[in-house]
Amino acid sequence: MSLERPVSPDPYTLLPAAASFTVTSTDVTDGQPLKDDQVAALGNTSPQLSWSGAPEGTKSYVVTCFDPDAPTPSGFWHWVLVDLPASVTSLDTGAAAGELPGSSFHVRNDGGTQGFMGAAPPQGDQVHRYYFVVHAVGEESLGVDADASPAVVSFHLAFKTLGRAILHGTYRH
Repeated sequence: MSLERPVSPDPYTLLPAAASFTVTSTDVTDGQPLKDDQVAALGNTSPQLSWSGAPEGTKSYVVTCFDPDAPTPSGFWHWVLVDLPASVTSLDTGAAAGELPGSSFHVRNDGGTQGFMGAAPPQGDQVHRYYFVVHAVGEESLGVDADASPAVVSFHLAFKTLGRAILHGTYRH
């Protein structure tokens, strides 16, 4: 069986327009290969992220990591952290495995766990892109619970996002 297929589009260009703001990382360089720490088999550690310039009216954040290049029609969600308080503007390396701020929580990633799952593309597959996105939300709560799927979170974000800060790394096994 061959995994040859077209490159998936940038998924965030397909969503309703939203203001942009800035996200930076000491662990992820935009458009460059991920460090071993962010690879499932080599560290499986969520990256450090810092953001600034969120739109006025931001009351909470959702942080996600999505791989549109997974060999599925729906991509692969590696991380979905919901309801971060608006006062939080950074996450330390490994924050997904520790105590979360305020009333924030994880929903299950597509690997079936709550938390961060590092890059794990099929061996020999094309280069995969991992979009780390901080979504500024105009409500204190997105209105989902920990049993929601990443797709349901994404659906709510389509209507409640004020802005997005996007950073992406790559990985090929």
